[in-house]
Amino acid sequence: MPSFQPGATDADRNGCTAPQLRRFIKSRAYVPMHELRRRFAIEGGDDDVTPVEMDRGVRVFVGLPNREGRLLGDLLRSGDIGYELSFDPIAPIVVGVFPMRPVPRA
Repeated sequence: MPSFQPGATDADRNGCTAPQLRRFIKSRAYVPMHELRRRFAIEGGDDDVTPVEMDRGVRVFVGLPNREGRLLGDLLRSGDIGYELSFDPIAPIVVGVFPMRPVPRA
């Protein structure tokens, strides 16, 4: 039987953290959004989309539930990761992400 913390929601028990997202994205040259969902077992509906406000009033949409979409949005705004937008149709929907700064190797 799984152990549960009192008062913890499903998102708290099963959700990823911003450092986990950052580490996974930086370990690859490119990560499609479906790979993030698979890797972190992010469940949600096909229509789950989180708006992310970028610089200068630009808004992009991330195909993740609200909690994970906000975490990814923070990484996008900080410049830690970049994003690729959909070209067919042309829409501000993020289809993949990639690292912006190389990971130092020791």
